[in-house]
Amino acid sequence: MAGKLLLIFIVVPLVETWLLIKIGSVIGALTTIALVILTAVVGSQLVRHQGLKALADIQRCQQRGEMPAVPLLEGAALLLAGAFLITPGFITDTLGFALLVPALRQAAAQQLLARAITIQAGPAWQHRASNRADGPPQQRTIEGEYSRDDTGDRRDQ
Repeated sequence: MAGKLLLIFIVVPLVETWLLIKIGSVIGALTTIALVILTAVVGSQLVRHQGLKALADIQRCQQRGEMPAVPLLEGAALLLAGAFLITPGFITDTLGFALLVPALRQAAAQQLLARAITIQAGPAWQHRASNRADGPPQQRTIEGEYSRDDTGDRRDQ
């Protein structure tokens, strides 16, 4: 895994630099720089807008007492999209803008969730969900007997 990450961190910047030089030689250096800055500005605004929507989706799921797995993964994808979009380069911009398409982002989140091992929340989650303001809290009663023996007989010494 570390070898693959190292390869990505070496190959991607080299390819991005090569592509920037090639495109810059065709459309001009200033136009290329302006295009890189424009994609970063537009992309960051789109990520901000969609990120606020994702946050609202997470809050709605929590209010309904549901686990917000898909909205959380979509939020992580938006974070990754933002990182791609502020990184100078056309390949990373393409990947970043692809993650901004809601249908692609949802499909990726659901695919990732289908491959993940999920642990369903237990009674603590259900108990919090049942104590909402729209109804009385549920209480559990544990029945049993209690007695105390104060005879002073200590056989265990």
